[in-house]
Amino acid sequence: MLFEILTFVLDIVVGLISGACLLRLYMQQQRVPFGNPVGQLVFALTDWIVLPLRKAFSSKGRWDMPSLLAAILLVLVQMLLLWLLTGARGSVLALPWLALCALAKVALSGLMGILLVFAILSWVQPYSPIAGVLQRLSDPLLKPIRKLVPLVGNVDFSALIGLIALQVLLMVLTYVQAWGLRAIVSTGL
Repeated sequence: MLFEILTFVLDIVVGLISGACLLRLYMQQQRVPFGNPVGQLVFALTDWIVLPLRKAFSSKGRWDMPSLLAAILLVLVQMLLLWLLTGARGSVLALPWLALCALAKVALSGLMGILLVFAILSWVQPYSPIAGVLQRLSDPLLKPIRKLVPLVGNVDFSALIGLIALQVLLMVLTYVQAWGLRAIVSTGL
């Protein structure tokens, strides 16, 4: 039971902070200003790890590499801690694969959260202070869907379709993660 509690707490803490690092990366890539409540929260959650990394690593164009590296390091440390808590059973070489899959799950879950909050706000409070930020973050995901799926009675189902697609990707990622682990184990690494 203690292991399950520690795993749960690690998932929450690392998921929140690594997700904020990925959101920082995504907001910069989409040129979303950080002077809004979302941007301020992202800075508050990530400055402690991103700013020291920024001294050693620079951004590449619109890609904030220190934020990406921070997210990767956080998830790698989480996998290492869980591996040690299980008695260091299994190959240590599986940890980078597990970290990569966990980071992809955080990214997909974060995108689902953005779409969900955007959809709800667009229905109940379309002029809230963060509605513009959420729209800019969700537009790259929803524009291709809107081109394929027309409005039905002036109702936009693109966010719902996007959420379904992201959930399917999460399911596929679970199988890809298991396949990768089996490949690592079968090679005896």
